[in-house]
Amino acid sequence: MSTQSSRRSFLGHAAAGFSTLALSRLAQAQPTTEPPPRAAQIEHAVTEPVSVEVNARPIPNFEPRDRSRVRFGQLQYRSGLVLTSPYRGFGGLSGIRLDAKGERFLAISDQGGWFTGSIRYSGGKMVGLDDVEASPMLNSECRPITEKRFWYDTESLARDGNVVYVGLERVNQILRFDFAKGGTRARGEVVPTPAAVRKLPSNKGLEAMVVVPKGQPLAGTLIAFSERGLDADGNLVAFLIGGPSPGQFSVRRTEKFDISDAVLLSSGELLILERKFSWFTGINIRIRSIPLKSIAPGALVDGPALFAADLGHEVDNMEGIDAHVTPEGETVLTLVSDDNFSMLQRTLLLQFTLVE
Repeated sequence: MSTQSSRRSFLGHAAAGFSTLALSRLAQAQPTTEPPPRAAQIEHAVTEPVSVEVNARPIPNFEPRDRSRVRFGQLQYRSGLVLTSPYRGFGGLSGIRLDAKGERFLAISDQGGWFTGSIRYSGGKMVGLDDVEASPMLNSECRPITEKRFWYDTESLARDGNVVYVGLERVNQILRFDFAKGGTRARGEVVPTPAAVRKLPSNKGLEAMVVVPKGQPLAGTLIAFSERGLDADGNLVAFLIGGPSPGQFSVRRTEKFDISDAVLLSSGELLILERKFSWFTGINIRIRSIPLKSIAPGALVDGPALFAADLGHEVDNMEGIDAHVTPEGETVLTLVSDDNFSMLQRTLLLQFTLVE
């Protein structure tokens, strides 16, 4: 089979996979009594700490149709990996945070599990993962959070030093973990949130979070974004939790995109990763830039798109984004995809340089 035929076949299968996913989420979003979770939703949960073998296949070109192209909007493609593992709990990656060097990572699966490890580089390009370990996410009683009904849809991740926040979309709760007390074995404590957070749609709720560091506007605030919780004008609802000015604000929704993650740069630029699905075009992703200084209670914020891609590029269900700065001063964005534990989808790790 030719490369182009293989690619068309993949796009067709991927679109079919996302169609199935869309139908599933549509059914789950109906305003009827929430059905009990299907066994498939938690069958990939991590049950105990374990070392995980992860295989990596390089992605030499982000756009197979034009292999000479490396610039995409304000991003320049650096490298990418297709990740696979014989461990059945590997997948569903919905958030990632890197250390300052872009090497050590902390990631979450939407089945209530942690993944830690290191990205291995060669000549500035990612070539594999090392020392990967999976662990169950624990509640305040030191039990896996998945033991509680609907407490498995862990979709958003924020980190402030040793303090890690995880958002559970299905129940719209936030857990706080002190990694100084055992790392991924730390116990999660429920963070008090505004009542409006818990009223978000159960499958379109908390999807992205960032912590504002010292020296930035709103320092000390946990900013939480909904995937598709909408205000009266159809814009995306977000919350300022703690910090100097707690409250609610909105992100302008355009072209039917939903929020899947966010990262705050040291420049004060908030990058929001968004996606949408259409039965005609498949998956589309984009990254928008919003000035942190524009965010305040009651505000409606907006910003330009820096990057956009579709199934003509090497993308999948991209759900996580983070950033680090190289010794040369380059800002590198790392994106990860959630494969929904489906054979029709892939776990991708992509890196781009942000071009000024």
